[in-house]
Amino acid sequence: MHRDDVDVLVVGAGLAGLTAALSAPGRRITVLCPELPPAEVASALAQGGIAAAVGEGDSPALHAADTLAAGAGACSAAAVDILCAEAVPAIHWLEGQGASFDRTADGRWALHREAAHGRARVLHAGGDATGAALSAALYRAARKVPTIEFRPGCVAVALERHGAAVAGVLALEMPSGRPLRLVARDTVLATGGLGQLYLHTTNPLTACGDGLAMALAAGARCDGLEFVQFHPTALACGDNPTPLITEALRGAGAVLVNAQGERFMLTVHPDAELAPRDVVAREIWRQTQRGHRIYLDARAVLGADASAFPSVRAACVKHGIDARHERIPVVPAAHYHMGGVGVDLVGRSSLERLWACGEVAHTGVHGANRLASNSLLEAVVFGRRLGAALAPSGRQPHGDESSVVPVTGDAQDEGSAISLAVDGRRWVELRRLMWEHLGIARSGAGLESGHAQIVALETGVTADQVRLRGRLRLARAMFASALARHESCGAHYRTDDPGAGARSP
Repeated sequence: MHRDDVDVLVVGAGLAGLTAALSAPGRRITVLCPELPPAEVASALAQGGIAAAVGEGDSPALHAADTLAAGAGACSAAAVDILCAEAVPAIHWLEGQGASFDRTADGRWALHREAAHGRARVLHAGGDATGAALSAALYRAARKVPTIEFRPGCVAVALERHGAAVAGVLALEMPSGRPLRLVARDTVLATGGLGQLYLHTTNPLTACGDGLAMALAAGARCDGLEFVQFHPTALACGDNPTPLITEALRGAGAVLVNAQGERFMLTVHPDAELAPRDVVAREIWRQTQRGHRIYLDARAVLGADASAFPSVRAACVKHGIDARHERIPVVPAAHYHMGGVGVDLVGRSSLERLWACGEVAHTGVHGANRLASNSLLEAVVFGRRLGAALAPSGRQPHGDESSVVPVTGDAQDEGSAISLAVDGRRWVELRRLMWEHLGIARSGAGLESGHAQIVALETGVTADQVRLRGRLRLARAMFASALARHESCGAHYRTDDPGAGARSP
């Protein structure tokens, strides 16, 4: 098997991975990504923006209070304080890397309000294409750094170990499928989320939780696996991924109605459409369970400004909807995973030399329910902290090739084939089970049934099917985490919790 030795290996080229790479001067960085420029990354699909307390009358303390409230008591207060205190420096750093945020006519940053924020503190870049704009800016910046190398078409399939430390990854070079051993002094997972484990999701096709599955197989501590956020307003069109209808539209005045025109959120929460995401998503789910079709009425917003929200307009036009004159049909969809690889405040995991940042990591800032527009912020703030922690160090020996062991959850013969193929029947069934039993509303009986069916799906999966095996193992761990939390908490809503109704409308 071919072997390459690298210094720092970053798996993933979304906002978190690029930030970490740009923030580690003195180290040679190798970035693995499917293609160049990186396209199939969740960061690029983020429409709403990035939160920071830059407005008059706002402060990091107020931002932190909103973050903690949305997180339903499950946040790490220390991580939240860091996130909010370092938000403004992160914005200035992004501008220094070439990002350009939208500004008002008098030159100030244009600020928007989104759900559960007490102030307008969300910055946009390119209107409702903030994630794409920031990702493109950081990619351009990274291409100019001689110590950052991109390895397109190289797909990581398993972490490798040397004793107690992670020593890189086992990868496949595509399209040939040639196995490659990348031995690294430090390995950073920045592989994004897992929305594609669900039947309906706003996540790109590559967001299947594979990085988290690799960490789980290697024995890394993983936290908060039961906390999955469902975005309330995805376009009801049947596409995969489901187009996102940004929350910023509701912040600008769009309202949710059923087919009879009733604005149902008014009786559910004092903030109506701007209630926390889990509350809005659950109420839309309840309405659909009663047979109602739900719409976002954005006619007043989009009709008033022909240039506003171009991404939303384009998605609607593609599906024959003129959102200036028609209501937009919406449904909830799996959107963001608050759980992930357990890390400390600089991204260090429980395994030596393994780091993580972005959605694959669990820093504790999001708790049980992520506050809108804190995800891009977390990627930058904690990506920068991780990069700074990767201080230059001397070469650490890993021993010969035979002592570097691939971690796939099973004995893996070096000469055996490794398959990225995912059995279609099992894959469809896995996504259905996740949606039906580990979705917006859960119960003990449903979780037990889903867990048992996942275990049954694992039967017959061979050791060489590393992708399918890893995804099934991750799904089983998520069900186990959900079963262990008997009470409702944020996005983890148990219909069989007697206090659920009182705590979460």
